[in-house]
Amino acid sequence: MTTSDLSAWVGRSKTVSDRLDPNHAASIAVTLGQAKPGVGSDLAPLWHWAYFLETVPLSETGRDGHPARGSFLPPADNRNRMWAGGRVNFLGALKVGVEAEKTSTVTAIKEKQGRTGSLLFVTVKHDIVQNGKLLISEEQDIVYREPSPPKLIGSEPAPVSQWIYPVNPTEVMLFRYSAVTFNSHRIHYDYPYVTQTEGYPGLVVHGPLIATMMCQGFTQANPQARMKHLAYRGLRPLISPAPFDVAGIIQDNGQALVWAQQDGTLAHQAEIQFDI
Repeated sequence: MTTSDLSAWVGRSKTVSDRLDPNHAASIAVTLGQAKPGVGSDLAPLWHWAYFLETVPLSETGRDGHPARGSFLPPADNRNRMWAGGRVNFLGALKVGVEAEKTSTVTAIKEKQGRTGSLLFVTVKHDIVQNGKLLISEEQDIVYREPSPPKLIGSEPAPVSQWIYPVNPTEVMLFRYSAVTFNSHRIHYDYPYVTQTEGYPGLVVHGPLIATMMCQGFTQANPQARMKHLAYRGLRPLISPAPFDVAGIIQDNGQALVWAQQDGTLAHQAEIQFDI
C-alpha cells in the first residue's frame, strides 16, 4: 500500500474515558520503584500511558501481538512497529481516582527512506481532559519499518551529566510494564519471536518505559521542578537484561537535556522545559 492509499486514515479519531484507578496507579508505582500515590494525588509524568488502554479481543490482534492494523491505525503491510518519539505538553496535573477522557486523532502519515529501507511514520495526537480542563496534549510518532536488522550499537557519545541513575531492565520489569500498559507487543516478552522473527538479540525494553525513567530521573534530581513540555526520541533499542543509565543536565533556566545511555553512548534522548 502506498502513502496516498493510507490518506483515508488521517483524521480518524476515537475517545476513551477512564477513572484513574488508584489500585492501578499502585501497580505502576511498584513497577517503577516509586511510592504508591493516593486518591487525589498528582499522577507522575507519563504515567497516563498506563491508562485509557486499548483492549481488543485476542482474535483481533496481529502477528506481533498489537491490535490488528487497519482499524484506527493504518495497515502498514507487514512492517515492524517501533515507538519513535513524541512531544508532550503538561498543562496541569492529572489526579488519581478522578474520571478523565482522552481523544486520539491520526494527524499525519508520511513515508521516508532510512538507512535500512522504507519507513512509514504515523503521528497521533492525544488530548486528555479532566474536570473540564485540558491537562495533557501530546503527539506520538509511530514508525513502521520494513524487516531489516535493527541498529543496536550507539555512535553518539553521552554528554557529561549532572545526575545519573542506573536502571536494570529485568524480564520481570518488562513483563510488569507490559501488564500495566496492556501492551501485548511480543518483542517485550516473547524471546523466540523477538529473536527469530524481528531479529533482536533479546527482549526489547519499551520505548515508553525508557522515556518514563528519563523523566523519573529528572524529577528525582530536581524535586521542585514542574515539567511543562517534553520532546523525546529513540536513537536505538535497549535490550534486556543489560543495565543502562538515565542521566541529565540543566542547560539553561527552565531547560534540561535528559537521556538514556549504555556503554558510554546515547540510546534515547529528550528535552524538558520546566518551571520552579
